[in-house]
Amino acid sequence: MVPVEIIGKMTLNKNVDNFFAEVEQVAFNPANVIPGIDFSNDPVLQGRLFAYRDTQMHRLGGPNFNEIPINRPICPVHNNQQGGYMQQKINVGKINYHKNSLAHNTPATSSPAEGGYVHYKEKVEGHKIKAESKSFKDYFSQARLVWNSMSSVEKHITQAFCFQLGNVKSQSVRQQGVDMFANVDEGLATTIAEYVGVNRPSGVQVPVTASSPALSMMNTPKYPYSLKVGVLIGNHFNGKEVKTVIGLLRKYGVFIEFVGEKFGTVTGTDGTKFKVNKTFLTTNPNLFDSLYIVGGSSGNETRFSQDIMRFVSEAYKYYKPIGVATTAHTYIKATEKNNLLGVVFAANNPYFGEEFVSAIAQQRFWNRK
Repeated sequence: MVPVEIIGKMTLNKNVDNFFAEVEQVAFNPANVIPGIDFSNDPVLQGRLFAYRDTQMHRLGGPNFNEIPINRPICPVHNNQQGGYMQQKINVGKINYHKNSLAHNTPATSSPAEGGYVHYKEKVEGHKIKAESKSFKDYFSQARLVWNSMSSVEKHITQAFCFQLGNVKSQSVRQQGVDMFANVDEGLATTIAEYVGVNRPSGVQVPVTASSPALSMMNTPKYPYSLKVGVLIGNHFNGKEVKTVIGLLRKYGVFIEFVGEKFGTVTGTDGTKFKVNKTFLTTNPNLFDSLYIVGGSSGNETRFSQDIMRFVSEAYKYYKPIGVATTAHTYIKATEKNNLLGVVFAANNPYFGEEFVSAIAQQRFWNRK
């Protein structure tokens, strides 16, 4: 085993400027390493060291994909490649091979003294044989561990299994699929069997009782930073209140989009103005992590109210946090059928902003009804 050593921190701090140039054309390759990093004997890695370059040549259409800007090394790299698609250099020399005398053997591989790459001298003992470890035949222990670690909410993945296996036309294949799931969890397999119309599974689950909190998304640290809030807004809102809330959301790094009846500017009772950059027609409630219902007035009050109610209904149905301004309390009310868990009201609440930010960070309120 190699001891873990922290060598730095990589922070993703922006989206790409050009999706095609910086995403579609990016070519990762585990064979591209720097001095100080070497390859383990992992058979999957060893295969990928050969496969990735061929894959990128096929996907990107040429051998010189390392020369386009997104893949180009910061430190200049020289080689003997001359032709082919994506070639960025205008080569005037006749030498495209190594070793050579006409170009004084250039370009040449850097020596260790010049900072060139050196393989790690690993000491090995024993006999090298072609065989598979018994652990390669353990197909279900890890799956069982993940299943044991899931919260009750996360186990709604059962519906996905039912959907996928339910689309299989062959009853025999559906039965085989159910019998396979039994290795992970007999209860899970039984539920799927009842849904897809086959017999209960004949197998038994692997004897794994362990679980790990790290495998459950419910234990993921929760922050409001980078989440997106849709502000449903019209004219004549409470400018002071909304301006304070928007300022607090931005302080915590929340992304904000103002959604209204039409593009343009909405104005509060105190003259506060916000620019509407999305409309109810051009966006969708499912694109937001949370909603801040401000309300207000509109040219078409009936349509405006209907659109807000549509957005609120979707957000509430999917357990998302909802903030309700003092001018919007009529859009959502407590009844015997709901508990409004995760819905934060501004009316008579001096801590509304902080409570709403906390709710946004929570992301989902699974006990809502």
